Amino acid sequence: MRKKIAGVFVAAVGLLVYSVPLLAHHGAASFDDKILTMKGTVTEWVWSNPHCFLKFDVKGESGTVTNWAVETQNPTSMSALGWTRTSFKTGDVVTVTLQGVKNGAPIGRVRTVFFADGRVLLATGIVVPDPAPAK
Repeated sequence: MRKKIAGVFVAAVGLLVYSVPLLAHHGAASFDDKILTMKGTVTEWVWSNPHCFLKFDVKGESGTVTNWAVETQNPTSMSALGWTRTSFKTGDVVTVTLQGVKNGAPIGRVRTVFFADGRVLLATGIVVPDPAPAK
């Protein structure tokens, strides 16, 4: 009986140890709560597991171009929201609402993408209002 209890205990501890990295992977501690809106030009659309990435260039007021890399969920989840492998082409002009990271690096998590032709893709299933006109 003691061996059985010890075996169950060891198995439970092992399961706990192996599951901690999975929780850490999906943590949101690095993202700021503030929603940013920016207009840019798509440079790359990466449709892959475990996350898809949209990369786009944003031209600042001083003329400096910053390349942003923002993540979405996995392709299966994004497909359910209407996203596809061909949702973006290099050169597409988009306005993106996103959660940036707290350290200010040009990376973040997509919330909504607005296309110049009026199409909208939601990354979370939560409607974000139309952005103010980009400067």
